[in-house]
Amino acid sequence: MNEVFDLFAALDASDEQLDFPIIYGSAKQGWMAEEPDGPKDNMAPLFDLVLKHVPAPKVEEGGFRMLGTLLEANPYLGRIITGRIFSGSVKPNQPVKVLDRSGKVVEQGRVSKILAFRGIERQPIEEAEAGDIVAIAGLEQFNVADTLAALDVNEPLQAQPIDPPTLSMTFLVNDSPLAGTEGDKVTSRMIRARLYKEAEGNVALRVEDAPMGDAYIVSGRGELQLAILIETMRREGFELGVSRPKVVFRKDEQGEILEPIEEVVIDVDEEHSGVVVQKMNERKAEMIEMKPSGGNRLRLVFHAPTRGLIGYQGELLTDTRGTAIMNRLFHEYAPYRGDIQGRRNGVLISNDSGEAVAYAMWKLEDRGPMMIEPGCKVYRGMIVGEHTRDNDLEINVLKGKQLTNIRTQSKDEAVRLTPPIQMTLEKALAYIEDDERVEVTPKSIRLRKVYLDPNDRKKAKGKAALVA
Repeated sequence: MNEVFDLFAALDASDEQLDFPIIYGSAKQGWMAEEPDGPKDNMAPLFDLVLKHVPAPKVEEGGFRMLGTLLEANPYLGRIITGRIFSGSVKPNQPVKVLDRSGKVVEQGRVSKILAFRGIERQPIEEAEAGDIVAIAGLEQFNVADTLAALDVNEPLQAQPIDPPTLSMTFLVNDSPLAGTEGDKVTSRMIRARLYKEAEGNVALRVEDAPMGDAYIVSGRGELQLAILIETMRREGFELGVSRPKVVFRKDEQGEILEPIEEVVIDVDEEHSGVVVQKMNERKAEMIEMKPSGGNRLRLVFHAPTRGLIGYQGELLTDTRGTAIMNRLFHEYAPYRGDIQGRRNGVLISNDSGEAVAYAMWKLEDRGPMMIEPGCKVYRGMIVGEHTRDNDLEINVLKGKQLTNIRTQSKDEAVRLTPPIQMTLEKALAYIEDDERVEVTPKSIRLRKVYLDPNDRKKAKGKAALVA
Protein backbone atom coordinates (compact mmCIF):
# COMPACT_ATOMS: atom_id res chain seq x y z
CA MET A 1 0.00 0.00 0.00
CA ASN A 2 2.84 2.39 0.84
CA GLU A 3 4.58 1.62 -2.46
CA VAL A 4 1.38 2.28 -4.42
CA PHE A 5 0.93 5.59 -2.57
CA ASP A 6 4.54 6.58 -3.35
CA LEU A 7 3.98 5.69 -7.02
CA PHE A 8 0.85 7.87 -7.19
CA ALA A 9 2.73 10.73 -5.53
CA ALA A 10 5.63 10.41 -8.01
CA LEU A 11 3.08 10.59 -10.86
CA ASP A 12 1.73 13.94 -9.52
CA ALA A 13 -1.63 12.49 -8.45
CA SER A 14 -4.21 14.89 -6.99
CA ASP A 15 -5.38 14.75 -3.36
CA GLU A 16 -8.59 13.07 -4.49
CA GLN A 17 -6.63 10.38 -6.36
CA LEU A 18 -4.30 9.81 -3.40
CA ASP A 19 -7.34 9.11 -1.20
CA PHE A 20 -7.98 5.81 -3.00
CA PRO A 21 -10.07 3.00 -1.44
CA ILE A 22 -8.35 -0.24 -0.39
CA ILE A 23 -9.70 -3.76 -0.72
CA TYR A 24 -8.08 -7.12 0.04
CA GLY A 25 -8.47 -10.36 -1.88
CA SER A 26 -7.12 -13.27 -3.86
CA ALA A 27 -7.92 -13.67 -7.55
CA LYS A 28 -6.73 -17.29 -7.45
CA GLN A 29 -9.08 -18.23 -4.62
CA GLY A 30 -11.88 -15.96 -5.86
CA TRP A 31 -12.66 -13.74 -2.88
CA MET A 32 -12.57 -10.07 -1.89
CA ALA A 33 -12.98 -8.45 1.52
CA GLU A 34 -12.93 -4.94 2.96
CA GLU A 35 -10.61 -6.06 5.80
CA PRO A 36 -7.67 -8.54 5.76
CA ASP A 37 -9.49 -10.84 8.20
CA GLY A 38 -12.98 -10.30 6.73
CA PRO A 39 -15.23 -13.01 5.25
CA LYS A 40 -13.69 -14.78 2.26
CA ASP A 41 -16.83 -15.92 0.49
CA ASN A 42 -17.13 -14.22 -2.93
CA MET A 43 -16.29 -11.16 -5.07
CA ALA A 44 -19.32 -9.10 -3.95
CA PRO A 45 -17.28 -6.47 -1.98
CA LEU A 46 -15.38 -5.59 -5.16
CA PHE A 47 -18.57 -5.11 -7.18
CA ASP A 48 -20.10 -3.02 -4.37
CA LEU A 49 -16.97 -0.83 -4.39
CA VAL A 50 -17.25 -0.29 -8.15
CA LEU A 51 -20.92 0.72 -7.83
CA LYS A 52 -20.02 3.08 -4.99
CA HIS A 53 -17.10 4.91 -6.61
CA VAL A 54 -17.71 4.71 -10.38
CA PRO A 55 -20.43 7.16 -11.46
CA ALA A 56 -23.30 6.03 -13.69
CA PRO A 57 -23.00 6.96 -17.40
CA LYS A 58 -24.31 10.38 -18.38
CA VAL A 59 -27.23 10.04 -20.77
CA GLU A 60 -27.90 12.92 -23.16
CA GLU A 61 -31.22 13.84 -24.78
CA GLY A 62 -31.78 13.52 -28.53
CA GLY A 63 -31.33 11.04 -31.33
CA PHE A 64 -28.85 8.19 -31.53
CA ARG A 65 -25.17 9.23 -31.20
CA MET A 66 -22.18 6.99 -30.52
CA LEU A 67 -18.47 7.89 -30.33
CA GLY A 68 -15.99 5.39 -31.83
CA THR A 69 -13.01 4.67 -29.59
CA LEU A 70 -11.61 1.27 -30.69
CA LEU A 71 -11.10 -0.20 -34.16
CA GLU A 72 -10.64 -3.82 -35.21
CA ALA A 73 -10.98 -5.89 -38.38
CA ASN A 74 -13.00 -9.11 -38.43
CA PRO A 75 -12.76 -11.58 -41.36
CA TYR A 76 -16.53 -12.27 -41.18
CA LEU A 77 -18.07 -8.96 -40.09
CA GLY A 78 -15.55 -6.54 -41.61
CA ARG A 79 -14.71 -3.35 -39.74
CA ILE A 80 -15.90 -3.29 -36.12
CA ILE A 81 -15.93 -0.12 -34.02
CA THR A 82 -16.35 -0.20 -30.25
CA GLY A 83 -17.67 2.84 -28.40
CA ARG A 84 -20.22 4.24 -25.96
CA ILE A 85 -23.71 5.37 -26.88
CA PHE A 86 -24.31 8.90 -25.55
CA SER A 87 -27.94 9.33 -26.56
CA GLY A 88 -30.81 7.45 -28.17
CA SER A 89 -30.84 3.78 -29.13
CA VAL A 90 -29.85 1.64 -32.10
CA LYS A 91 -31.09 -1.65 -33.59
CA PRO A 92 -29.67 -3.98 -36.25
CA ASN A 93 -30.47 -2.93 -39.85
CA GLN A 94 -31.11 0.66 -38.73
CA PRO A 95 -29.96 3.34 -41.25
CA VAL A 96 -27.20 5.55 -39.78
CA LYS A 97 -24.52 8.00 -40.93
CA VAL A 98 -20.94 8.72 -39.89
CA LEU A 99 -19.84 12.27 -38.97
CA ASP A 100 -16.22 13.35 -38.59
CA ARG A 101 -15.06 15.80 -35.91
CA SER A 102 -16.05 18.81 -38.03
CA GLY A 103 -19.58 17.52 -38.70
CA LYS A 104 -18.96 16.44 -42.31
CA VAL A 105 -20.81 13.29 -43.43
CA VAL A 106 -18.24 10.54 -44.14
CA GLU A 107 -20.67 7.79 -45.20
CA GLN A 108 -24.19 6.47 -44.80
CA GLY A 109 -25.15 2.84 -44.29
CA ARG A 110 -26.91 0.32 -42.09
CA VAL A 111 -25.89 -1.39 -38.86
CA SER A 112 -25.40 -5.07 -39.65
CA LYS A 113 -24.71 -6.34 -36.12
CA ILE A 114 -24.56 -5.01 -32.55
CA LEU A 115 -22.31 -6.86 -30.11
CA ALA A 116 -22.54 -6.33 -26.34
CA PHE A 117 -19.95 -7.36 -23.75
CA ARG A 118 -21.18 -10.15 -21.50
CA GLY A 119 -18.37 -11.24 -19.20
CA ILE A 120 -15.34 -12.00 -21.35
CA GLU A 121 -17.44 -12.70 -24.45
CA ARG A 122 -19.29 -10.55 -26.97
CA GLN A 123 -22.84 -11.53 -27.81
CA PRO A 124 -25.22 -10.10 -30.44
CA ILE A 125 -28.17 -8.10 -29.07
CA GLU A 126 -31.34 -6.70 -30.64
CA GLU A 127 -31.11 -3.17 -29.20
CA ALA A 128 -28.55 -0.96 -27.46
CA GLU A 129 -29.44 2.16 -25.45
CA ALA A 130 -27.66 5.26 -24.19
CA GLY A 131 -24.93 4.40 -21.65
CA ASP A 132 -24.12 1.01 -23.20
CA ILE A 133 -20.66 0.19 -24.52
CA VAL A 134 -21.11 -1.88 -27.69
CA ALA A 135 -19.30 -2.93 -30.85
CA ILE A 136 -21.00 -2.14 -34.17
CA ALA A 137 -20.32 -3.69 -37.60
CA GLY A 138 -21.58 -2.77 -41.06
CA LEU A 139 -19.84 0.57 -41.80
CA GLU A 140 -16.76 0.59 -44.05
CA GLN A 141 -15.34 4.06 -43.25
CA PHE A 142 -16.40 4.52 -39.61
CA ASN A 143 -13.21 5.29 -37.69
CA VAL A 144 -11.97 6.17 -34.23
CA ALA A 145 -12.98 9.73 -33.12
CA ASP A 146 -15.92 9.69 -35.59
CA THR A 147 -19.56 9.91 -34.48
CA LEU A 148 -22.12 7.32 -35.58
CA ALA A 149 -25.53 9.00 -35.56
CA ALA A 150 -29.12 8.73 -36.69
CA LEU A 151 -29.94 10.30 -40.07
CA ASP A 152 -31.63 13.34 -38.46
CA VAL A 153 -28.62 14.18 -36.21
CA ASN A 154 -26.04 16.67 -37.55
CA GLU A 155 -23.99 17.57 -34.44
CA PRO A 156 -20.90 15.34 -33.80
CA LEU A 157 -19.61 14.45 -30.35
CA GLN A 158 -16.45 16.08 -28.97
CA ALA A 159 -13.45 13.79 -29.51
CA GLN A 160 -9.67 13.85 -29.19
CA PRO A 161 -8.16 13.71 -32.70
CA ILE A 162 -5.92 10.80 -33.72
CA ASP A 163 -2.26 11.79 -33.87
CA PRO A 164 -1.25 12.09 -37.54
CA PRO A 165 1.48 9.86 -39.04
CA THR A 166 4.87 11.55 -38.70
CA LEU A 167 7.21 9.05 -40.40
CA SER A 168 6.96 7.11 -43.64
CA MET A 169 8.95 4.20 -45.06
CA THR A 170 8.88 2.42 -48.38
CA PHE A 171 8.32 -1.34 -48.27
CA LEU A 172 9.65 -3.08 -51.39
CA VAL A 173 9.91 -6.58 -52.79
CA ASN A 174 13.28 -8.08 -51.84
CA ASP A 175 15.35 -8.12 -55.05
CA SER A 176 18.74 -9.08 -53.62
CA PRO A 177 20.72 -12.11 -54.95
CA LEU A 178 19.71 -14.01 -51.79
CA ALA A 179 15.97 -13.31 -52.23
CA GLY A 180 13.70 -16.27 -51.56
CA THR A 181 16.30 -18.37 -49.75
CA GLU A 182 15.07 -17.71 -46.18
CA GLY A 183 11.39 -16.73 -46.41
CA ASP A 184 8.31 -18.13 -48.14
CA LYS A 185 6.29 -14.90 -48.59
CA VAL A 186 8.21 -12.82 -51.11
CA THR A 187 5.77 -11.54 -53.76
CA SER A 188 4.37 -8.01 -53.96
CA ARG A 189 0.81 -9.39 -53.83
CA MET A 190 1.43 -11.02 -50.43
CA ILE A 191 3.18 -7.94 -49.03
CA ARG A 192 0.38 -5.65 -50.25
CA ALA A 193 -2.37 -7.83 -48.78
CA ARG A 194 -0.56 -8.00 -45.41
CA LEU A 195 0.00 -4.23 -45.20
CA TYR A 196 -3.59 -3.31 -46.08
CA LYS A 197 -4.87 -5.89 -43.61
CA GLU A 198 -2.74 -4.25 -40.90
CA ALA A 199 -4.06 -0.80 -41.82
CA GLU A 200 -7.68 -2.00 -41.34
CA GLY A 201 -7.17 -2.49 -37.61
CA ASN A 202 -4.43 0.06 -36.87
CA VAL A 203 -5.71 3.64 -36.74
CA ALA A 204 -2.21 5.18 -36.63
CA LEU A 205 -1.06 3.44 -39.82
CA ARG A 206 -1.57 4.64 -43.39
CA VAL A 207 -0.68 2.53 -46.46
CA GLU A 208 -0.62 3.68 -50.09
CA ASP A 209 0.83 2.35 -53.34
CA ALA A 210 4.12 3.99 -54.34
CA PRO A 211 4.55 5.49 -57.85
CA MET A 212 7.15 2.81 -58.58
CA GLY A 213 5.95 -0.76 -59.02
CA ASP A 214 6.09 -3.42 -56.28
CA ALA A 215 6.51 -0.80 -53.52
CA TYR A 216 4.23 0.62 -50.82
CA ILE A 217 4.55 3.75 -48.69
CA VAL A 218 3.70 3.01 -45.04
CA SER A 219 3.25 5.98 -42.69
CA GLY A 220 3.10 5.66 -38.91
CA ARG A 221 3.65 7.37 -35.57
CA GLY A 222 7.39 6.67 -35.32
CA GLU A 223 10.14 4.28 -36.28
CA LEU A 224 9.30 2.01 -33.31
CA GLN A 225 5.75 1.38 -34.55
CA LEU A 226 7.00 0.64 -38.06
CA ALA A 227 9.82 -1.56 -36.71
CA ILE A 228 7.24 -3.61 -34.76
CA LEU A 229 5.26 -4.13 -37.98
CA ILE A 230 8.40 -5.22 -39.85
CA GLU A 231 9.42 -7.58 -37.04
CA THR A 232 5.94 -9.13 -37.01
CA MET A 233 6.04 -9.63 -40.77
CA ARG A 234 9.46 -11.28 -40.76
CA ARG A 235 8.31 -13.70 -38.05
CA GLU A 236 5.39 -14.60 -40.31
CA GLY A 237 7.83 -15.57 -43.08
CA PHE A 238 7.95 -12.38 -45.16
CA GLU A 239 11.01 -11.15 -47.05
CA LEU A 240 11.11 -7.46 -47.94
CA GLY A 241 13.32 -4.44 -48.46
CA VAL A 242 12.81 -1.30 -46.37
CA SER A 243 13.98 2.24 -47.13
CA ARG A 244 15.22 4.85 -44.71
CA PRO A 245 12.49 6.46 -42.53
CA LYS A 246 11.41 9.86 -43.85
CA VAL A 247 9.55 12.59 -42.00
CA VAL A 248 6.08 13.55 -43.29
CA PHE A 249 6.40 17.30 -43.99
CA ARG A 250 3.59 19.78 -44.64
CA LYS A 251 3.35 23.28 -46.12
CA ASP A 252 1.49 26.21 -44.62
CA GLU A 253 -0.57 28.81 -46.50
CA GLN A 254 2.57 30.84 -47.31
CA GLY A 255 4.33 27.79 -48.76
CA GLU A 256 6.81 27.36 -45.89
CA ILE A 257 7.81 23.84 -44.88
CA LEU A 258 6.40 22.59 -41.57
CA GLU A 259 7.74 19.54 -39.74
CA PRO A 260 6.19 17.44 -36.92
CA ILE A 261 7.29 18.38 -33.40
CA GLU A 262 6.90 15.92 -30.54
CA GLU A 263 6.70 16.43 -26.80
CA VAL A 264 9.36 14.18 -25.31
CA VAL A 265 9.35 13.33 -21.59
CA ILE A 266 12.53 11.68 -20.29
CA ASP A 267 12.91 10.37 -16.73
CA VAL A 268 16.62 9.99 -15.98
CA ASP A 269 19.04 9.78 -13.06
CA GLU A 270 20.55 13.16 -12.12
CA GLU A 271 24.10 12.02 -12.97
CA HIS A 272 23.11 11.32 -16.59
CA SER A 273 20.98 14.44 -17.18
CA GLY A 274 23.86 16.46 -18.67
CA VAL A 275 24.54 14.10 -21.58
CA VAL A 276 20.79 13.81 -22.31
CA VAL A 277 20.39 17.60 -22.52
CA GLN A 278 23.49 17.85 -24.74
CA LYS A 279 22.33 15.14 -27.16
CA MET A 280 18.81 16.58 -27.37
CA ASN A 281 20.22 20.06 -28.11
CA GLU A 282 22.28 18.56 -30.94
CA ARG A 283 19.02 17.18 -32.34
CA LYS A 284 17.40 20.66 -32.38
CA ALA A 285 15.24 19.97 -29.32
CA GLU A 286 14.03 22.77 -27.06
CA MET A 287 13.89 22.14 -23.30
CA ILE A 288 10.52 23.11 -21.82
CA GLU A 289 10.80 21.88 -18.23
CA MET A 290 13.18 20.23 -15.79
CA LYS A 291 11.98 19.09 -12.38
CA PRO A 292 12.85 16.42 -9.80
CA SER A 293 10.68 13.30 -9.87
CA GLY A 294 11.96 11.69 -6.63
CA GLY A 295 14.65 9.12 -5.94
CA ASN A 296 17.50 11.31 -7.32
CA ARG A 297 15.82 11.37 -10.73
CA LEU A 298 14.86 14.25 -13.00
CA ARG A 299 12.00 14.64 -15.44
CA LEU A 300 13.06 16.49 -18.60
CA VAL A 301 10.45 17.76 -21.07
CA PHE A 302 11.49 18.72 -24.61
CA HIS A 303 9.84 19.82 -27.82
CA ALA A 304 11.87 17.99 -30.47
CA PRO A 305 11.52 17.47 -34.24
CA THR A 306 10.57 13.92 -35.16
CA ARG A 307 13.52 13.54 -37.54
CA GLY A 308 15.92 14.30 -34.68
CA LEU A 309 14.51 11.41 -32.62
CA ILE A 310 15.15 8.73 -35.27
CA GLY A 311 17.55 6.24 -33.70
CA TYR A 312 17.84 8.12 -30.40
CA GLN A 313 16.15 5.47 -28.20
CA GLY A 314 19.14 3.10 -28.31
CA GLU A 315 21.64 5.94 -27.90
CA LEU A 316 19.71 7.21 -24.85
CA LEU A 317 19.84 3.81 -23.15
CA THR A 318 23.58 3.57 -23.85
CA ASP A 319 24.27 7.06 -22.44
CA THR A 320 22.23 6.44 -19.28
CA ARG A 321 23.30 2.81 -18.60
CA GLY A 322 19.79 1.65 -19.48
CA THR A 323 18.10 3.64 -16.67
CA ALA A 324 16.26 6.32 -18.72
CA ILE A 325 12.58 6.14 -19.68
CA MET A 326 11.39 8.10 -22.72
CA ASN A 327 7.81 8.88 -23.75
CA ARG A 328 6.80 10.68 -26.93
CA LEU A 329 3.57 12.44 -27.91
CA PHE A 330 2.76 14.42 -31.06
CA HIS A 331 2.66 18.15 -30.24
CA GLU A 332 2.23 20.20 -33.41
CA TYR A 333 3.54 21.04 -36.87
CA ALA A 334 6.08 23.89 -36.66
CA PRO A 335 8.54 25.65 -39.03
CA TYR A 336 11.56 23.63 -40.19
CA ARG A 337 14.35 23.81 -37.59
CA GLY A 338 17.34 23.35 -39.88
CA ASP A 339 19.70 20.51 -40.73
CA ILE A 340 20.62 17.86 -38.16
CA GLN A 341 23.98 16.08 -38.26
CA GLY A 342 23.56 12.56 -39.59
CA ARG A 343 25.97 9.67 -39.98
CA ARG A 344 29.57 10.84 -40.33
CA ASN A 345 31.19 7.61 -41.58
CA GLY A 346 30.98 5.83 -44.90
CA VAL A 347 30.43 2.09 -45.28
CA LEU A 348 32.42 -0.93 -46.44
CA ILE A 349 30.79 -2.62 -49.44
CA SER A 350 31.43 -6.15 -50.66
CA ASN A 351 32.67 -6.25 -54.27
CA ASP A 352 31.81 -9.93 -54.88
CA SER A 353 29.40 -12.70 -53.88
CA GLY A 354 30.18 -15.73 -51.71
CA GLU A 355 30.93 -16.55 -48.06
CA ALA A 356 33.06 -14.22 -45.94
CA VAL A 357 36.53 -15.54 -45.02
CA ALA A 358 38.05 -14.88 -41.59
CA TYR A 359 41.54 -14.26 -43.01
CA ALA A 360 40.28 -11.55 -45.40
CA MET A 361 38.26 -9.87 -42.64
CA TRP A 362 41.30 -9.91 -40.35
CA LYS A 363 43.41 -8.14 -42.99
CA LEU A 364 40.69 -5.49 -43.49
CA GLU A 365 40.12 -4.62 -39.82
CA ASP A 366 42.08 -1.33 -40.03
CA ARG A 367 39.53 -0.16 -42.65
CA GLY A 368 36.79 -0.18 -40.02
CA PRO A 369 34.64 -2.42 -37.81
CA MET A 370 32.74 -5.24 -39.51
CA MET A 371 29.01 -6.02 -39.36
CA ILE A 372 29.27 -9.68 -40.44
CA GLU A 373 30.86 -12.86 -39.12
CA PRO A 374 33.11 -15.37 -40.95
CA GLY A 375 31.08 -17.74 -43.09
CA CYS A 376 28.26 -15.21 -43.56
CA LYS A 377 26.79 -15.11 -47.07
CA VAL A 378 27.50 -11.80 -48.84
CA TYR A 379 26.79 -10.43 -52.29
CA ARG A 380 28.01 -7.58 -54.46
CA GLY A 381 26.70 -4.27 -53.14
CA MET A 382 26.00 -5.57 -49.61
CA ILE A 383 27.23 -3.43 -46.70
CA VAL A 384 29.63 -5.50 -44.57
CA GLY A 385 31.14 -2.86 -42.25
CA GLU A 386 31.62 0.79 -41.34
CA HIS A 387 34.46 2.75 -42.94
CA THR A 388 36.76 4.79 -40.69
CA ARG A 389 36.46 7.72 -43.12
CA ASP A 390 33.48 9.59 -44.58
CA ASN A 391 33.50 7.89 -47.99
CA ASP A 392 32.26 4.45 -49.09
CA LEU A 393 34.86 1.79 -49.91
CA GLU A 394 34.54 -1.48 -51.82
CA ILE A 395 36.44 -4.38 -50.26
CA ASN A 396 36.93 -8.10 -50.85
CA VAL A 397 35.96 -10.21 -47.83
CA LEU A 398 36.21 -13.46 -49.83
CA LYS A 399 39.98 -13.54 -50.38
CA GLY A 400 41.50 -16.61 -48.70
CA LYS A 401 45.04 -17.09 -47.46
CA GLN A 402 47.55 -17.97 -50.16
CA LEU A 403 48.70 -21.57 -49.76
CA THR A 404 52.52 -22.06 -49.67
CA ASN A 405 54.89 -24.63 -48.28
CA ILE A 406 56.44 -22.10 -45.90
CA ARG A 407 55.70 -22.78 -42.25
CA THR A 408 57.04 -20.26 -39.75
CA GLN A 409 55.78 -18.77 -36.54
CA SER A 410 55.44 -15.29 -38.10
CA LYS A 411 53.76 -16.65 -41.24
CA ASP A 412 51.11 -18.70 -39.43
CA GLU A 413 49.70 -16.07 -37.10
CA ALA A 414 46.41 -16.94 -35.43
CA VAL A 415 43.43 -15.02 -36.80
CA ARG A 416 41.83 -13.07 -33.95
CA LEU A 417 38.84 -11.04 -35.10
CA THR A 418 37.23 -8.12 -33.28
CA PRO A 419 33.57 -8.93 -32.51
CA PRO A 420 31.33 -7.46 -35.24
CA ILE A 421 28.77 -4.69 -34.77
CA GLN A 422 25.41 -6.35 -34.03
CA MET A 423 22.79 -4.57 -36.16
CA THR A 424 19.31 -4.91 -34.72
CA LEU A 425 16.31 -3.90 -36.82
CA GLU A 426 15.83 -0.55 -35.04
CA LYS A 427 19.55 0.22 -35.24
CA ALA A 428 19.69 -0.68 -38.93
CA LEU A 429 16.71 1.54 -39.80
CA ALA A 430 18.34 4.50 -38.05
CA TYR A 431 21.78 3.78 -39.56
CA ILE A 432 21.08 3.67 -43.31
CA GLU A 433 21.22 6.67 -45.66
CA ASP A 434 18.96 7.56 -48.59
CA ASP A 435 20.96 5.44 -51.06
CA GLU A 436 20.84 2.37 -48.80
CA ARG A 437 18.23 -0.20 -47.83
CA VAL A 438 17.57 -2.79 -45.11
CA GLU A 439 16.93 -6.33 -46.33
CA VAL A 440 14.68 -8.13 -43.83
CA THR A 441 14.17 -11.91 -43.87
CA PRO A 442 12.98 -14.38 -41.20
CA LYS A 443 16.61 -15.30 -40.41
CA SER A 444 18.70 -12.22 -41.28
CA ILE A 445 18.85 -8.44 -41.27
CA ARG A 446 21.24 -7.19 -43.94
CA LEU A 447 22.25 -3.71 -45.06
CA ARG A 448 22.78 -3.05 -48.76
CA LYS A 449 23.04 -0.29 -51.34
CA VAL A 450 19.92 0.44 -53.41
CA TYR A 451 22.02 -0.04 -56.56
CA LEU A 452 24.18 -3.14 -56.18
CA ASP A 453 26.31 -2.45 -59.26
CA PRO A 454 29.03 0.22 -58.65
CA ASN A 455 28.48 1.75 -62.11
CA ASP A 456 24.75 2.18 -61.39
CA ARG A 457 25.63 3.85 -58.07
CA LYS A 458 27.89 6.36 -59.85
CA LYS A 459 25.16 7.16 -62.40
CA ALA A 460 22.57 7.69 -59.64
CA LYS A 461 24.98 9.91 -57.70
CA GLY A 462 25.65 11.98 -60.82
CA LYS A 463 21.92 12.44 -61.49
CA ALA A 464 21.33 13.49 -57.87
CA ALA A 465 24.14 16.07 -58.13
CA LEU A 466 22.59 17.52 -61.33
CA VAL A 467 19.16 17.79 -59.67
CA ALA A 468 20.67 19.50 -56.62
